[in-house]
Amino acid sequence: MKLDFTKKRAVVTGAAQGIGRQIVQSLAAEGADVWALDLDEAGLRIAAESGARATRTLDLADRAAVARVMEEMAGSLGGIDILVNCAGGVRGQVAKPVEEVSEQDWLVLFEANVHGAFYCSQSVAPHMKRQKFGRIVNISSGAGLRPSLTGIQAYTASKHALVGLTKQLSFELGPHGVTVNSVAPGFVLSNPATQRQWESYGPEGQARLVESIHTRRLGHPEDIANTVLFLASDAASWVSGQIISVDGGRS
Repeated sequence: MKLDFTKKRAVVTGAAQGIGRQIVQSLAAEGADVWALDLDEAGLRIAAESGARATRTLDLADRAAVARVMEEMAGSLGGIDILVNCAGGVRGQVAKPVEEVSEQDWLVLFEANVHGAFYCSQSVAPHMKRQKFGRIVNISSGAGLRPSLTGIQAYTASKHALVGLTKQLSFELGPHGVTVNSVAPGFVLSNPATQRQWESYGPEGQARLVESIHTRRLGHPEDIANTVLFLASDAASWVSGQIISVDGGRS
């Protein structure tokens, strides 16, 4: 099965490093015109070297700014075929007892993991509906299906919300030729945050985690990107509303 993205117009958020950067590279390698979005300007320069057609620094919590960039992309390329919502994370937070979680701690992770994905989906939906074709892929997490290894309540809750948003958008947009799915990665060493988390477990904790994975290894960004490409392809035209765990069997 060959996944051909020639002339497909794709936008990837969280594109500056790790999984997002690999998704940009993989889509571009298969012929897609990719716009890479992130707050990290230096990381975006590397994404451009990985094949992105264009890059934009963007705060996804700014709904109006998101709408402007999506309109710019659609105007430049004539439409938008693929949206990969990869931006998110823990924003430097660590686990703490629920009674010590501040309002800002809670809200910022919903901005990072849910609001941006909603604003981006909201902005591309009219273009996809008009052309009667589209693929939206949300990068959620195993934390969107069960308690999180991070121990961060807002991270877990926001990733569960992203799973719910995926299913609801699939229900709404499916009749218009738009599929909406989510990839739920297991533990992938892909950026400084995941590296810090891995190191915090210590040798014994690391060994226990690897032992809990059927394939006995951590994930690589390519593992996630490969699944995203399948879901964004014509081969997955009858796959929608699904949450695909890519975690080496841990789930």
